[in-house]
Amino acid sequence: MAEAAHLILFVADQAASREFYAATLARAPQLDVPGMTEFALPGGAVLGLMPLAGIRRLLGDAIPDPGAAAGVPRGELYLRVGDPAACHARALAAGAREVSALAPRDWGDDAAYSLDPDGHLLVFAAPGG
Repeated sequence: MAEAAHLILFVADQAASREFYAATLARAPQLDVPGMTEFALPGGAVLGLMPLAGIRRLLGDAIPDPGAAAGVPRGELYLRVGDPAACHARALAAGAREVSALAPRDWGDDAAYSLDPDGHLLVFAAPGG
């Protein structure tokens, strides 16, 4: 089995998040079963979408309730892509809320920031020109 990073976002509504990321990433999930949806990402990583109820069932009281901070960004999904403007536009059309338009950033990338429907920061970036 090949090694790959799996990044899992906890979501309020798995079906709604699946539709959002399918439209935003312009691809179908590679796995879509009750409790987990997965998308292949550039570079071999995998984005997983797990319902909040699933992580609560899995870990119970060992962790704070992830739903208690709904809408509060707790991290970001930073994706380097060939056309960040097009990806950002797809995210906005799919229901993301723009945080910062595509612009040159101090670290050398051009990056656009939005919030997905669950409040996770979603960034599309490319090396600046």
